[in-house]
Amino acid sequence: MGFFSRLFQPQADGLQAPSDWTRLPENDASELVLLDEEAYKLMAQFDIDAAIATHERWLPWLAMVLQGARDERLRPEVVADDSCSELGQWLHGSGRVALGHFPAFDMLLRRHRYFHQQAAALITHAEAGESRQAEQAHKACLHASRQVLLLLRELQRGLLHTRRPAALR
Repeated sequence: MGFFSRLFQPQADGLQAPSDWTRLPENDASELVLLDEEAYKLMAQFDIDAAIATHERWLPWLAMVLQGARDERLRPEVVADDSCSELGQWLHGSGRVALGHFPAFDMLLRRHRYFHQQAAALITHAEAGESRQAEQAHKACLHASRQVLLLLRELQRGLLHTRRPAALR
């Protein structure tokens, strides 16, 4: 838990996190915490449980594609766009506004983008009959998806631990 708590601390200057998200911030935060008002604004704007559920729905669809099923809605050129999903729309919109200054936000955004790139690759390889490459892309999807879900759950845990501000009681 300490790893993610350090990642979700805001930048001291309030600016966007640096592109090198592999370095941990130098503060000694003990748990993932958002400022009270910030947390409640975010919870009002976005349902993390729903985001987790909708993201998890991708995995059975991709498994069916890997097994040879075809779905016209799952076109590689559409799936490759990480803003095609509900989570992606939030990450590129109000999520960036609310959380863009936290170092882990860019990690979440990049993992989500990578998931969509690998999902598009899986579809492309499966449609071309390249089963070995499709399986590799599927494994990459599963790994990226677990990371996205882990980051979302850590974010949710931090939001739930935040006390309600007096002005909102």
